[in-house]
Amino acid sequence: MTKVKPFVAVVDDDESVRRAMKRLLRSAGVPSDTFKSGDEFIEMFDSIPSYRPACVVLDIQMPGLNGLEVQRCLAGSGVPVIFITAHDETAVREQAFAGGAAGYLRKPFNDEVLIKAVRAAMSSTDKT
Repeated sequence: MTKVKPFVAVVDDDESVRRAMKRLLRSAGVPSDTFKSGDEFIEMFDSIPSYRPACVVLDIQMPGLNGLEVQRCLAGSGVPVIFITAHDETAVREQAFAGGAAGYLRKPFNDEVLIKAVRAAMSSTDKT
């Protein structure tokens, strides 16, 4: 049986952020899929049982399902979530960590910090 290479799902409503994140992750040797909304990602996640990213990088403020709502949808799945946001609010950060967030980065963030956070989150799920 072939093992699927671990990948990251990036969910952000800003196309330039999605493109930049995909490029950054690729440069670090991490494959990624991108989604323009939480709804689009959750539809894929729920409709294809084998679709399981090793980590999800989520924007908090998006139309439709926001990042915290997506995090709630993923609760119990074992998929770690790293939040990225331009609007850092203490209450939102606390809610994210209370929900089990693996990381919380404020935009603009340092590329190396993001890569380290993604690798740490991915290694936390790599139990093989």
